[in-house]
Amino acid sequence: MSDSAVGRALDAVDWAAVPGPEGWYEPERAVRGLRELAAATTLFQVTDAVGRLQSMALYNGHSGAVFPAAVVAAPLLLDIVAHAHPRAKDAAIYLLELGLRYAPHAGYTRIDTAEVAQVPLCCAIAEQIRARRDLLIGHGTDGRLLLAEADPHWRFRVDELFVEAADVVAFGTADGVLPSGRFRAELHVAGRITAVADATVEHPPDEDTREGFLRLTAVELDRIRAGAALYSAECGARVH
Repeated sequence: MSDSAVGRALDAVDWAAVPGPEGWYEPERAVRGLRELAAATTLFQVTDAVGRLQSMALYNGHSGAVFPAAVVAAPLLLDIVAHAHPRAKDAAIYLLELGLRYAPHAGYTRIDTAEVAQVPLCCAIAEQIRARRDLLIGHGTDGRLLLAEADPHWRFRVDELFVEAADVVAFGTADGVLPSGRFRAELHVAGRITAVADATVEHPPDEDTREGFLRLTAVELDRIRAGAALYSAECGARVH
């Protein structure tokens, strides 16, 4: 990845406007660390860049905390996987894994994406990972493992609704792997989040189209509509 390409991508982001816990997030460290990682070719250079990104930039590695900046940085890290030196590529995979594993600070647990407001940080990172599936499969074992680690951070996009007694059956498309049995979810509609205490997979998603059915028990119909999205309640409850 050329310095000019990463520079343009970095400069397109107002890193100071990205929210983060005061005293923990330093925007300039995120910019410098990403720029250094994109250009790194030696083990020392990669280690230095990763250390910077894990310290008051994208994460706090000592406490295992993820910041909203990690979501903003995810496309850049994936571009590094696509274009940078092999050592930097492996480091970018590692940094993306941290975004799925670490928990966010209270008050900084969610971020608005292009499609849905207030998405849990880990789910927003997982969505970007899945969007580059072909790239990651081509990266070998590490890329495939990253895709597998993103699977539990699922999303279900609602296309149509059916009412059956006290239940709502939602037809839509699943990303990631839906839980088995009964599970809790959070329903996102127009910036409003509704807790769903009892959801089950009515019909598993098709392997190719990813279309399937969810049954939502005791959900008021005025709380859901076509275009809504459901996420894991476990992800939504994660806090450092």
